Amino acid sequence: MPADNQSNDIVICDDLDALRSLEGRDLPASDWWLIDQKVIDQFADATRDHQWIHVDVERAATSAFGGTIAHGYLSLSLVGPMLATVLTVRNCSQILNYGLDKVRFPAPLPAGTGVRLQSRIAQVTEVSGGLSVTVHATLQAEGQGKPVCVAEAVYRYFS
Repeated sequence: MPADNQSNDIVICDDLDALRSLEGRDLPASDWWLIDQKVIDQFADATRDHQWIHVDVERAATSAFGGTIAHGYLSLSLVGPMLATVLTVRNCSQILNYGLDKVRFPAPLPAGTGVRLQSRIAQVTEVSGGLSVTVHATLQAEGQGKPVCVAEAVYRYFS
Protein backbone atom coordinates (compact mmCIF):
# COMPACT_ATOMS: atom_id res chain seq x y z
CA MET A 1 0.00 0.00 0.00
CA PRO A 2 1.20 3.56 -0.56
CA ALA A 3 3.16 5.11 2.28
CA ASP A 4 0.65 7.96 2.64
CA ASN A 5 -1.94 5.39 3.72
CA GLN A 6 0.17 4.38 6.69
CA SER A 7 -0.63 5.68 10.15
CA ASN A 8 1.32 5.51 13.34
CA ASP A 9 -1.63 6.33 15.57
CA ILE A 10 -1.97 4.07 18.57
CA VAL A 11 -3.92 4.40 21.79
CA ILE A 12 -1.87 3.39 24.81
CA CYS A 13 -3.57 2.65 28.10
CA ASP A 14 -1.31 2.35 31.13
CA ASP A 15 -3.85 0.25 33.04
CA LEU A 16 -7.39 -1.09 33.04
CA ASP A 17 -8.80 2.18 34.39
CA ALA A 18 -7.49 3.95 31.29
CA LEU A 19 -9.02 1.23 29.11
CA ARG A 20 -12.35 1.65 30.91
CA SER A 21 -12.32 5.35 30.02
CA LEU A 22 -12.32 4.50 26.30
CA GLU A 23 -15.89 3.21 26.35
CA GLY A 24 -17.82 4.78 23.47
CA ARG A 25 -14.67 6.09 21.75
CA ASP A 26 -13.41 5.41 18.26
CA LEU A 27 -9.89 4.09 17.92
CA PRO A 28 -7.56 5.22 15.12
CA ALA A 29 -7.85 3.36 11.84
CA SER A 30 -5.21 0.70 11.34
CA ASP A 31 -2.71 0.69 8.52
CA TRP A 32 -3.76 -0.91 5.25
CA TRP A 33 -2.85 -4.60 4.95
CA LEU A 34 -2.62 -6.14 1.51
CA ILE A 35 -4.56 -9.39 1.16
CA ASP A 36 -3.07 -11.02 -1.89
CA GLN A 37 -3.53 -14.48 -3.37
CA LYS A 38 -0.61 -15.85 -1.36
CA VAL A 39 -2.32 -14.89 1.93
CA ILE A 40 -5.60 -16.39 0.72
CA ASP A 41 -3.88 -19.63 -0.32
CA GLN A 42 -2.11 -19.87 3.05
CA PHE A 43 -5.43 -19.41 4.85
CA ALA A 44 -7.02 -22.07 2.61
CA ASP A 45 -4.20 -24.48 3.48
CA ALA A 46 -4.45 -23.74 7.21
CA THR A 47 -8.23 -24.24 7.30
CA ARG A 48 -8.47 -26.89 4.56
CA ASP A 49 -11.05 -24.70 2.82
CA HIS A 50 -10.02 -24.81 -0.83
CA GLN A 51 -13.30 -23.72 -2.39
CA TRP A 52 -12.58 -22.60 -5.95
CA ILE A 53 -13.81 -19.01 -5.46
CA HIS A 54 -10.85 -18.52 -3.12
CA VAL A 55 -8.04 -20.50 -4.75
CA ASP A 56 -8.76 -21.16 -8.45
CA VAL A 57 -7.67 -17.93 -10.12
CA GLU A 58 -8.73 -18.96 -13.65
CA ARG A 59 -12.17 -20.25 -12.71
CA ALA A 60 -12.84 -17.34 -10.32
CA ALA A 61 -12.06 -14.89 -13.14
CA THR A 62 -15.27 -16.06 -14.83
CA SER A 63 -17.37 -15.67 -11.67
CA ALA A 64 -19.59 -12.78 -10.69
CA PHE A 65 -16.67 -11.49 -8.56
CA GLY A 66 -14.26 -11.36 -11.49
CA GLY A 67 -11.50 -13.03 -9.50
CA THR A 68 -10.71 -14.80 -6.29
CA ILE A 69 -11.97 -13.44 -3.00
CA ALA A 70 -10.75 -13.91 0.57
CA HIS A 71 -12.60 -16.25 2.88
CA GLY A 72 -14.98 -14.40 5.20
CA TYR A 73 -13.23 -16.02 8.14
CA LEU A 74 -9.90 -14.74 6.84
CA SER A 75 -11.29 -11.22 7.03
CA LEU A 76 -12.62 -11.91 10.51
CA SER A 77 -9.28 -13.32 11.66
CA LEU A 78 -7.62 -9.97 10.92
CA VAL A 79 -9.61 -8.13 13.60
CA GLY A 80 -7.45 -9.21 16.56
CA PRO A 81 -4.02 -8.54 15.06
CA MET A 82 -5.16 -5.27 13.51
CA LEU A 83 -6.69 -4.15 16.80
CA ALA A 84 -3.35 -4.81 18.48
CA THR A 85 -1.75 -2.28 16.11
CA VAL A 86 -4.00 0.56 17.32
CA LEU A 87 -4.59 -0.32 20.99
CA THR A 88 -2.02 -1.24 23.61
CA VAL A 89 -2.99 -1.92 27.20
CA ARG A 90 -0.08 -2.03 29.61
CA ASN A 91 0.02 -3.65 33.03
CA CYS A 92 -2.29 -6.49 32.00
CA SER A 93 -1.44 -10.01 33.05
CA GLN A 94 -3.49 -11.51 30.22
CA ILE A 95 -5.66 -10.57 27.25
CA LEU A 96 -8.05 -13.19 25.90
CA ASN A 97 -10.22 -13.33 22.81
CA TYR A 98 -13.52 -14.15 24.52
CA GLY A 99 -15.72 -14.46 21.44
CA LEU A 100 -18.03 -12.70 19.06
CA ASP A 101 -21.54 -11.33 19.44
CA LYS A 102 -22.33 -10.48 15.81
CA VAL A 103 -20.50 -11.08 12.54
CA ARG A 104 -21.51 -10.14 9.01
CA PHE A 105 -19.69 -10.13 5.66
CA PRO A 106 -21.53 -7.41 3.67
CA ALA A 107 -19.12 -7.39 0.70
CA PRO A 108 -16.40 -9.62 -0.76
CA LEU A 109 -12.69 -8.92 -0.29
CA PRO A 110 -11.05 -9.37 -3.70
CA ALA A 111 -7.53 -10.80 -3.82
CA GLY A 112 -4.94 -8.05 -4.15
CA THR A 113 -6.94 -5.52 -2.13
CA GLY A 114 -5.87 -3.54 0.90
CA VAL A 115 -7.97 -3.78 4.04
CA ARG A 116 -7.95 -1.76 7.26
CA LEU A 117 -9.71 -1.85 10.60
CA GLN A 118 -11.90 0.89 11.97
CA SER A 119 -13.01 0.19 15.51
CA ARG A 120 -14.83 1.57 18.51
CA ILE A 121 -14.82 0.48 22.13
CA ALA A 122 -18.54 -0.21 22.32
CA GLN A 123 -18.86 -1.52 25.86
CA VAL A 124 -16.68 -2.09 28.92
CA THR A 125 -17.97 -4.17 31.83
CA GLU A 126 -16.39 -5.50 34.99
CA VAL A 127 -15.61 -9.20 35.23
CA SER A 128 -13.83 -11.08 37.99
CA GLY A 129 -10.22 -9.87 37.94
CA GLY A 130 -10.59 -7.55 34.97
CA LEU A 131 -12.69 -6.10 32.19
CA SER A 132 -14.79 -7.44 29.35
CA VAL A 133 -14.43 -5.16 26.34
CA THR A 134 -16.71 -5.29 23.30
CA VAL A 135 -15.12 -3.81 20.21
CA HIS A 136 -17.26 -2.83 17.23
CA ALA A 137 -14.94 -3.73 14.36
CA THR A 138 -15.37 -2.76 10.72
CA LEU A 139 -12.99 -3.98 8.04
CA GLN A 140 -12.94 -1.72 5.01
CA ALA A 141 -11.52 -2.76 1.65
CA GLU A 142 -9.70 -0.12 -0.30
CA GLY A 143 -11.94 1.43 -2.94
CA GLN A 144 -15.16 -0.22 -1.74
CA GLY A 145 -18.14 1.49 -0.17
CA LYS A 146 -19.42 -1.50 1.80
CA PRO A 147 -17.32 -3.08 4.53
CA VAL A 148 -16.05 -6.62 4.03
CA CYS A 149 -16.60 -7.58 7.66
CA VAL A 150 -18.51 -6.10 10.57
CA ALA A 151 -18.16 -7.78 13.94
CA GLU A 152 -18.61 -7.27 17.65
CA ALA A 153 -15.52 -8.86 19.14
CA VAL A 154 -15.30 -9.44 22.88
CA TYR A 155 -11.97 -9.44 24.70
CA ARG A 156 -11.13 -10.02 28.36
CA TYR A 157 -8.35 -7.95 29.92
CA PHE A 158 -7.02 -9.08 33.30
CA SER A 159 -4.93 -7.09 35.78
